[in-house]
Amino acid sequence: MTRRIDGGIPGPDRRVSALEILEKGWEAIFAPDLAPPLRLVVEVGFGRGEFLVDLARRRPTDAFVGIELSHKRTVKMARRLARLELGNVRLLEARAERAVEELFAPGSVSEFWVNFSDPWPKKRHFKRRLLQPAFVADLARRLAPGGTLEIATDDPSYAEWIDDVLAAEPLLENAHAPEPHLRDAPGRLRTSFEEEWRGKGRIPYFWTHRRASPGAASPEEPRKRP
Repeated sequence: MTRRIDGGIPGPDRRVSALEILEKGWEAIFAPDLAPPLRLVVEVGFGRGEFLVDLARRRPTDAFVGIELSHKRTVKMARRLARLELGNVRLLEARAERAVEELFAPGSVSEFWVNFSDPWPKKRHFKRRLLQPAFVADLARRLAPGGTLEIATDDPSYAEWIDDVLAAEPLLENAHAPEPHLRDAPGRLRTSFEEEWRGKGRIPYFWTHRRASPGAASPEEPRKRP
């Protein structure tokens, strides 16, 4: 039997809808907690919320947006934010691909974080993986010049997939080149899930890719391949 999640929030409710964002814009959504210009940081799939809370606590002047498909997790996170009185976070319950496409203008995001999305390890399910070429291209277009896409996974097959997708995206530059990725990220919070996986010998993979400078390529004029 599934336990019912109480929707009551013991304080300010940091959840926002797509309609509110489209009508008001992000600056109004974060007012009066943060003043413009905003430095937008987006975590796609915040799960239990440990990572997002840690970032928001350490960087109180940045504007954090957590996108999560699960209603249960979104409600739990909203209650947690209310108790912690973190005013620099907003939560959006939505499918990530659509939210990124419709709610963030090109060049408006400083950082995207995608932590341990479902690897869908069976080959027939690869099409369900979040980090498809089209979605990574959308993320890249919405990054400001020099903005970063940060990705983590613990699945070797998914890591190979991510390597290939990122290498093929002309608007992104690998910050760890010539290595395709790293196996450790000092200073980064290890969530309870990550600690559990590490305890089983599953060492994560980490990527940092930067939005290329405008002279290298642009969303409207992609870099031509030979």
